[in-house]
Amino acid sequence: MAHDDRLFLITGATGKTGTGTVHQLLERGYRVRALVHREDKRSRRLAEAGAEIAVSDLHDLDGMTAAMRGVTSAYLCHPILPGLTEATTCFAQAATDAGVRSVVNMSQISARREAGSKAAQQHWMCERLLDRTNLLTAHLRPTYFAEWLTTWWEKRNGEGYLRLPFGDGRHAPIAAADQSRVIAALLLDPERHDRAIYTLHGPVEMNHHDIARAISTTLGIPVHYEPISVEEFASAMAERGLHAHLIQHLSNVAVDYQNGVFAGTNDNVEQISHHAPLTVEQFVTERTSDFDTSGPNFAPPRQAVPFGSGIHPRPRR
Repeated sequence: MAHDDRLFLITGATGKTGTGTVHQLLERGYRVRALVHREDKRSRRLAEAGAEIAVSDLHDLDGMTAAMRGVTSAYLCHPILPGLTEATTCFAQAATDAGVRSVVNMSQISARREAGSKAAQQHWMCERLLDRTNLLTAHLRPTYFAEWLTTWWEKRNGEGYLRLPFGDGRHAPIAAADQSRVIAALLLDPERHDRAIYTLHGPVEMNHHDIARAISTTLGIPVHYEPISVEEFASAMAERGLHAHLIQHLSNVAVDYQNGVFAGTNDNVEQISHHAPLTVEQFVTERTSDFDTSGPNFAPPRQAVPFGSGIHPRPRR
């Protein structure tokens, strides 16, 4: 249990890493303020767990200033949508004005000056912006989340499919729960990690054929990885109504993935959180129900055209 009265602000508190971080800190007896866009059943669950709820937007300087009052350390997490630079600027100014001591910043493994993804390049710039403040700052650059597998998963005729534009590229999927443990640990002990950049990986590097086999073994059903083109992937996302900014990002990082940007593994998760990260098999076991139906964003197979019909297949729009 906590032996001090520190207050932690968690932005993106109803998201994948934010929710876990809120619970990690509450379970250790710390005070937590959860920043949410609106009050709903997700925010009510956080309140029932013991969190204080603050309703604001990361782009609202006055709202962020109010949310920062009395805060010791804060976690910054922005969705892959336009406005990251503005949000980071508001966050940094509000934190500085309120006397916040430290921040943990969720970046991404593809963040770099020369990134083709606008979001990835903006993450790199926002890292540099935070480094220029007086805040103790740690940046996290995770590879693809294990949760990605549920989002792009298709269940069809009792079999599973991953239709993704990753070729034979490799990565070590990292679960959001493991990242939350790291975030909580960094918030609680910021001095040793000031200006650090940590890439976060799961324990085993795999290509998507390996991942499909691991899911198949765990679920006991056939699972297939079907490589598709970046163009087909982008077309499927547009058909789903995903934001153009997200499509531009995911299309470019798919190329990064093929070029090895997301590859590798390390022991950062275990060294920082003192907890071994989940394997793909363990993640699927914990989330079996998520694989019972198709995820929201899967890329459906193109419809076959009968030979001799005179109809030429077109990309899905």
